[in-house]
Amino acid sequence: MNLSLYLLTVLIWGTTWIALKLQLGVVAIPVSIVYRFALAGLILFAILLLTRRLQPMNRRGHLICLAQGFCLFCVNFMCFLTASQWIASGLIAVVFSTATLWNALNARVFFGQKIASNVLGGGALGLLGLGLLFWPELAHHAASRETLYGLGLALLGTLCFSAGNMLSSMQQKAGLKPMTTNAWGMVYGAAMLAGYCLVNGVPFAMEWNTRYIGSLLYLVIPGSVIGFTAYLTLVGRMGPERAAYCTVLFPLVALNVSAFAEGYVWTAPALLGLVAVMAGNVLVFRKPKGAVRGGVALAK
Repeated sequence: MNLSLYLLTVLIWGTTWIALKLQLGVVAIPVSIVYRFALAGLILFAILLLTRRLQPMNRRGHLICLAQGFCLFCVNFMCFLTASQWIASGLIAVVFSTATLWNALNARVFFGQKIASNVLGGGALGLLGLGLLFWPELAHHAASRETLYGLGLALLGTLCFSAGNMLSSMQQKAGLKPMTTNAWGMVYGAAMLAGYCLVNGVPFAMEWNTRYIGSLLYLVIPGSVIGFTAYLTLVGRMGPERAAYCTVLFPLVALNVSAFAEGYVWTAPALLGLVAVMAGNVLVFRKPKGAVRGGVALAK
């Protein structure tokens, strides 16, 4: 089950960049994010109500969902999409992949979990691999104030993503499942971002064409309803640090799609980077004999 969820998350989030590119146009980026998560939240609520699986939450649960919506479905996306104006996508991918290390550190700080050496080693190897994959792009990126600003935003977005992981983990430890917390979190995040758009006079435009509507639906259903539910379920089942290695594999899927659709050519450093990323994946998921978490064998 864990492997299926892991592969599903990597494949979905490794291809959402296509839909994100198709979203660029008349509709402002913040408004597209509002549409995405408002619709995804409503779909999750509809599924939960029809199947009678919507879990009741107390005030604490709602406050954590509010924080999760702010971190994971609002600031996270705004930071990365804004950073993309100043720094290359490869650099953003490398910064985002540090989520594996941030999750390991935050799990230690917030939950007292021991930082596994194989997770740190695998995360570092994955970062090295991504560096090799995107080396031509990184090597030709000029240092400037805008670069530093973009890097800062990408790092802030990564920290918000990690914080959202921790908040979801807290909810799951309290017995709340990701579908319920995601539904509330997405609606809260969309509402906060909609408020930001209203205050700043960002128009709520819409493109009624196949390109925009099709890409929006892909981001809403596979990208959000399925992707975030699968990923945050992994956070609860495998731990935040192992689940976050998905962030190293997303760019790998994206590059393979680009090779097919856009003519990306694999080079010797890129292939070496591919080997490093896969080796890091093996290292992250290597389980010590007899290791248990929460009384349940990790190999389950």
